[in-house]
Amino acid sequence: MDQNVQSNTQSDTRIATVMQAIRQMIGARSLTPGAKLPSIRAFSATLRVSKSTVVEAYERLVAEGVIRSRPGSGYFVVAPLAPLSLVEAGPNVDRAVDPLWISRQSLEAGETMPKPGCGWLPAAWMPQEAIRRGLRTLSRGEDAVLTDYGTPLGLLALRQMLARRMAGHGIEASPSQIILTESGTQAIDLICRFLIEPGDTVLVDDPCYFNFHALLRAHRAKVVSVPYTPTGPDIELFAQVLAEHRPRLYITNSGLHNPTGAVLSPVTAHRVLRLAEHFELTIVEDDIFADFEVTPAPRLAAFDGLDRVIQIGSFSKTLSASVRCGYIAARPAWIEGLIDLKIATSFGGTNLSAGLVLALLTDGSYRKHVESLRQRLAKAMAEASSRLKAIGIAPWIEPPAGMFLWCRLPDGVDAADVARHALNDGIVLAPGNVFSLSQTAGSFMRFNVAQMADPRVLTVTDTAIRAAKPPAAAR
Repeated sequence: MDQNVQSNTQSDTRIATVMQAIRQMIGARSLTPGAKLPSIRAFSATLRVSKSTVVEAYERLVAEGVIRSRPGSGYFVVAPLAPLSLVEAGPNVDRAVDPLWISRQSLEAGETMPKPGCGWLPAAWMPQEAIRRGLRTLSRGEDAVLTDYGTPLGLLALRQMLARRMAGHGIEASPSQIILTESGTQAIDLICRFLIEPGDTVLVDDPCYFNFHALLRAHRAKVVSVPYTPTGPDIELFAQVLAEHRPRLYITNSGLHNPTGAVLSPVTAHRVLRLAEHFELTIVEDDIFADFEVTPAPRLAAFDGLDRVIQIGSFSKTLSASVRCGYIAARPAWIEGLIDLKIATSFGGTNLSAGLVLALLTDGSYRKHVESLRQRLAKAMAEASSRLKAIGIAPWIEPPAGMFLWCRLPDGVDAADVARHALNDGIVLAPGNVFSLSQTAGSFMRFNVAQMADPRVLTVTDTAIRAAKPPAAAR
């Protein structure tokens, strides 16, 4: 290729990169109409391109009508407010393995497609007959349960039952401190609407449940993270992050951590709460995996008394993902505000789902189901750990319960590459960096042990690892 042609091609590529970066900032709403663009000097340093490249990119965007120049002042956005794009709001990662894509693939996969990367149990593991009995009972009950809106707080009898269940974990909450939601995700969404504004800082674990990242992007929060250890967040780094960033919220699991399976220790819990008080931090404790535990772990909400800690949960993992029923337990002064937000965003509650959950909790079927589920998961955990080790995949820890194994792949293997190869063979995997804000978990993978009975999972994963190995490592 002629050197001049090659040089022009490279220049056009760099200019296009700058233009795309600006479009992404507008799409993510970090640049809104009237906002000033980064200075030419600053943006050239950020993107490591020449100032002339940035000038040319800005001028082309002016010609397109996306921005305008004000001599002596700089460049400003003139495009109308763009629809919020969660893809553009996040880190620039391969769409094929980002959190939203994994969720879509897992949700859209057919029944025959193995998905050890998903976060729920197989349908055959759920109490289907008990659910059918409960639905038949509800169908013979009051008409309002089948057709009417629920009260804003939700079904009183279920809230009373939840208060008793929480007391079993040392958490004192009256039914009036509990508001029912359609899911754990909706619970976090309501809390974010209630407590944070766009641009506020929120702290998460690294790694953490990947939909925390996606949900916080939707709220346009600034997200920071702290490394998670086998006993909870790295407490020294936790203190540093609080001092430097002053986050409004910290969202975490403390029972069985997702994705690592780790359990918060009492010592770490007390230190976290002391720091939260000092830095005026509110903690959202996602307790969705509580019923998988054999031995209950410490709960921040129990130590704190629902002062700085808000606890949430749901029954989607243990009962049914189709029966949408979760809850928020919070200090009394916050419940009224959460009720107003719930009405504004979803109006009334769901009598049918709440009534079904209550029926299964009170007739004994849920308790028997969960006891069986723990035994089945323990067996699956042991088998999956052994089979993964046999192909060179090492669990980070051996979790005491639950359904997740957080594993390190063989040296030199990138989990995203493994996921791409596995997808071509019809297997959905969950590579580590979708859980990691810092993108430091590239050699890790989360496996759902309940979704690994199909022999294709290990065969395809092993083949994908071999295909993803660098040439030197493969020899």
